[in-house]
Formats: sequence, structure tokens, C-alpha cells
Amino acid sequence: MSAGCWPAAAVAQPVDAASRATVERIRAAPAFRRAEAALADGHDRFVRDIIQLTEIPAPPFGEQRRGEAFRALMVEAGLTDVTVDSVGNVIGLRRGSGPAGRPPVVVSAHLDTVFPEGTDVRVRREGTRLSAPGIGDDSRGLAALLAYVRALDAAGIRTRRDLLIVGTVSEEGRGDLRGVRQLFADRRDGRGIAAFFSVDGLSPARITRGGVGSKRYRVLFRGPGGHSYGAFGLVNPAAAMARAITDLYALPVPQQPRTTFSASVVGGGTSVNAIPSEVFVEVDMRSEDATALARLDEAFRGVVERAVAVENESRSTREGRVTATLEAIGDRPAGETPATSPIVRLSAAASAAAGYAPTLDASSTDANMAMSLGVPAVTIGSGGTGGRAHALDEWIDVAPEESVRGLAVGLLAIVAVADQPDSRPRR
Repeated sequence: MSAGCWPAAAVAQPVDAASRATVERIRAAPAFRRAEAALADGHDRFVRDIIQLTEIPAPPFGEQRRGEAFRALMVEAGLTDVTVDSVGNVIGLRRGSGPAGRPPVVVSAHLDTVFPEGTDVRVRREGTRLSAPGIGDDSRGLAALLAYVRALDAAGIRTRRDLLIVGTVSEEGRGDLRGVRQLFADRRDGRGIAAFFSVDGLSPARITRGGVGSKRYRVLFRGPGGHSYGAFGLVNPAAAMARAITDLYALPVPQQPRTTFSASVVGGGTSVNAIPSEVFVEVDMRSEDATALARLDEAFRGVVERAVAVENESRSTREGRVTATLEAIGDRPAGETPATSPIVRLSAAASAAAGYAPTLDASSTDANMAMSLGVPAVTIGSGGTGGRAHALDEWIDVAPEESVRGLAVGLLAIVAVADQPDSRPRR
């Protein structure tokens, strides 16, 4: 789950009668019972896949080795037309029973982790607890895609729509959804996709239907610099930066839709006895609503402009003026899938059918891209329990009963959506 995005407050989702009936019919069918049994029988293989993928480093822009391994596993699992696209996404097809060429249902997980090259990614095991950086975010999700394909094949289930199974690159941090952007660009900005599942995170009860958008900048403040004593009185880019940060924190933002900002990283300067010639701050701004995010973005730009103007008016510019340059380092679109959409209702019904209490929330995942383009999309968990995501001691528990129970929720939701006659209106 990208960039450590803290999810918005979860809202309980009631299950409507029609969706409940649909998933209960599928779940009670002998074929789906065989698929659930296959998930249980194949659980040891599922755990081996998690470990194998976790122990291949995959920082954003460095996913090639993990992608190669995932491609081999996809071929072994029986997917056809397995390819690697121009940015490194690994894509495989599972044909449905409907006419070829209809828009497929995409089921994705991301290949990359937040951890830089050189991080120790060896998995440590204590009983059913596995610990390693990235093991739950999103190695378990990748392994779940393979488990789903094997279970469907073992049970002889063919969904009406094709399933497009995708391992995306660069979901995290500076990757800025690079992989899923390319996936949608290659499919006519989503017009070639019926519905989209991102398997990211663990909880089978949590259904993410809102995409928290973000704007991220590195703002570089420059000035003439000089000796801290001899050039005292000259404009100082650090003073302009400080004013910009202070004024950012004076900006009003709405609580609904939830909108936030953070001045997160600062740096620059050369010596304690020198007025810096260059300093920077990195800023993260987020909102569940695209309009609210655009307003905050505009206000922040104004804050930077005014901070520079005030500094140039307050001190001497005889050696030069302070300037500021905004470099965009992240731009994730906001969006949402309506709570009334079949993909949301059926995912909630699948969760409830397994005894969970489904909730809806918003976060920042690969599904953001689909939501922003009007493609029905949710992010669902792959099951099991865990914690410490984005930390070096990240962990999951693969105790079979709970692990398989959670896996089956995702499989049930995918089958239910892929069997719908029309998963989305035509555009």
C-alpha cells in the first residue's frame, strides 16, 4: 500500500439482499467448494511463493528481478499470453467463457516495496509468523494472485469475463503509480477494462473504494549566499522556506472531504557560518476529493510565491534575489467507486459471507488510477493477519485456517464480479 498512506476512517457497509444472494449462490456451488479446498491444499505452496518473492529486492524502479520470477510463476500457474510491458508490469491472461476481446476484469498486486536497494529482505520464520520488509505489502498479494489462478483451474471454474492478472511496478513512493498508469494508458485510458481489483493489504473486511489523491513537491529555494557575519543582512532562502512552511500550516483545509498536508523533509546549506545559497523542503498534500486537492495545491503555490516576495522585501538583494522552484515528485489522482457499484456490493457480500464485518474506506493504492478514470475498482486484502507495514520488522501470520479463510473472500469477490453480465456502463 503506497507511501504509507494511512486509510481514512472506515465506515460499516451493510450488505444488500441481491448481492448476498449472488455470492451465496456462487459460494454454495460444488465448483467453488472445490476452489476453496484447492486454496487449502495449496497453502504450503502459497507460503513458499510469498517467501521466494519477498527475498528478491524490489525497490521502485528496481523490480526487474522480482518481475522475472513472478513471470515464471505465472507461466507455471497456467496463465496464457504472459508478457512484460514497456515499464516492467508482468501481465497474464486467464480466458473466460465469454467472447474473446471483451474488456477483462483486472486483478493486480504490486511488485515493488518501499525499501531501498541493499535492505536485508531475508524472511525470518517463527512458527506461522513470517517477518521481512515488504512481506505483507505486497508479496502476500502477489502470491494470492497465483493461488487464485491455481484454485480456479483445480475447480474447473471459468468466469464469464477474462481475468487479466497483473504484477505492477512502482506503486510505492516516488514510483507514483507508474506501472498502473501504463497499464491503463495501453488500454485506452481504461475503456478496455471492465473492473479492477488491487490486492494490497491483509484484512478481508476492509474494502477500499476511495482513492486518496496526492500532490508532492520538492521546493528549492535559492539565494546569493554569503558569510554569516560579513554578509549579514542579505536575503536568506532558509528564511523564505521557513515562512512558506509556517504559512502552509496556517492554511484552512476541510475535514470532509478529508484533506491534509505535511512538510516532511528539509535540507540544504553548507556550513553553520554561511548563509545558505540553496535549501529545500519536500511537501506532501492529500485529499479524498480531486477539487479539494486542486484548491490546496493552488493555495500552496501562492504560499511559496508570497514567502519569496516577503523575503526579498525584508532584506538586501544587492547580491541577488531569493527564488523558488517547485519540482513535482508525486501526483496521484483522487477518485472513488460509488458504494452502490456492483464491485463494492459484491466484495462486501463476499466478506460478510465468510463471517467478517465489511467496512469501506479510502486510501492510496493502484486502484486510484482506475477510480480516477471511472473504472469500477476496489482494493481488497489477501487475508491473514500481520503488522508493521513499511517497517523493517513487517510481519504476517500464515496460520492456515485464517489465511485460507481470508484468501477465499478475495476469490469469491473476483468470481462474482467477473461473472456479471456487464461490470460497467459503456462510455
